[in-house]
Amino acid sequence: MSDKILIEKHAAVTTIVINRPAVRNALDREATAALGAALRAFENDDEARVAVLWGAGGAFCAGADLKELAAGAEYDAWAGTDGPLSRPARKPVIAAVAGHACAGGLGLALWCDIRIAEQSAAFAVLSRRWGVPMSDGTTVRLPRLIGTSHALDMLLTARIVSAEEALRMGLATRVVPDGTARSAAESLAATIAAFPQIAMNTDRESVYRQDGEPMANALAIEAELAERAKRLEAQAGASRFAAGMGRHGAAA
Repeated sequence: MSDKILIEKHAAVTTIVINRPAVRNALDREATAALGAALRAFENDDEARVAVLWGAGGAFCAGADLKELAAGAEYDAWAGTDGPLSRPARKPVIAAVAGHACAGGLGLALWCDIRIAEQSAAFAVLSRRWGVPMSDGTTVRLPRLIGTSHALDMLLTARIVSAEEALRMGLATRVVPDGTARSAAESLAATIAAFPQIAMNTDRESVYRQDGEPMANALAIEAELAERAKRLEAQAGASRFAAGMGRHGAAA
């Protein structure tokens, strides 16, 4: 693994760190490959239940390394057929956003299930200024997340969206004080990791698979995905509830 991408494990939580703070964690080809490898390693780790993505040094990710691009490097589409952002991860991923999440960095944050942003964080398609197109899923995920109108405003104007505005439009999931995004994300990840996993992950899969489906198809997908959790988790969970566990916010 390149030292441009670091992996830290704490019980069932894996934190993946983009470690290029001198360039606001812009991703060159080596870092992009290492990030893809880290994400695949997380998915294939049976002990890892939730991942956190975080950028070292006060920035989340500035997208592609434009200096490398200017030197003639060719970039494969991050969200192409085999790109690291071509599909949702098989397990939950949380973005811990400090500083800027720009261009491909915005695309990376959009790929995550939850985005926890610090108060001074900002989101933008700044690559618009340089004629660099999006190939990381942003033009697909952004309008699905915040609506076509807001998405086009960001994509066409390159304007910077603050954390509070991002929260209002649904781009950010939560806003936390500066310097706390990583700890807040890891704490939330630990909470998610402690839940029964089958029902949680099949519910998550249903959310992604229902997009674009007619209502009847979407409901059929939900019912199909729910069967395994019903067989393997639901009765035991209901028994714990009946025994008085997990009520009023107590741990189950």
